[in-house]
Amino acid sequence: MYAERPAPAGLACLWTRTVPAPAVQRVVPDGCTDLMWTPATGALWVAGPDTRAQLASVAPGTLYGVRLPPGAFPSVFGVPAHAVRDLRVPLSDLVPAARLTSFSEMVAFCTARVVADPALTATAALLRTRDVESAAWEIGLSSRQLRRRCLDAFGYPPKVLQRVLRFDSALRLAWTGVPFAAVAAEAGYADQAHLAREVRALAGVSLGQLIRP
Repeated sequence: MYAERPAPAGLACLWTRTVPAPAVQRVVPDGCTDLMWTPATGALWVAGPDTRAQLASVAPGTLYGVRLPPGAFPSVFGVPAHAVRDLRVPLSDLVPAARLTSFSEMVAFCTARVVADPALTATAALLRTRDVESAAWEIGLSSRQLRRRCLDAFGYPPKVLQRVLRFDSALRLAWTGVPFAAVAAEAGYADQAHLAREVRALAGVSLGQLIRP
């Protein structure tokens, strides 16, 4: 069972995942990053920004997570997001001084360190609706500067960030029951076939399989 609840300002959400037996779960790209804690072992892991689906082996019990919104990773962990792209690394590798032993301490750790950057929020918003060159022009950056900003903050080059954000929007629409043709149009795909190709490329399965209960 997976459950989310609201988080303090600057964080995306707090979540738990409980399984009664060993399982393999598909984690798909959403532009976010996570700090995760397994009470049974005390292990603290950081999940970097994904460019493709990850198949995670989950042990019986409850996994606790703090999800950071796109662009927040460097302020919390002190390294560029691209350094942990598609990786799961121990928190101690990034913040050796961190000593966290409870979920509340995880939340406090992230809340105290996260910095909301309006420029990054604006960058992500523009890239949802503009091509890279137009977005860079509106922000007042060269394409090279925009690429560097995106790699450091989000972990992706601008075009990959566009794909991930568009995919996440499509998935959220599909979960609400919107027909796939309408999902494609509302999320900004050329057509339903384009949506299907992108979902398969990023998630490894079809959209129907992905949202199946």
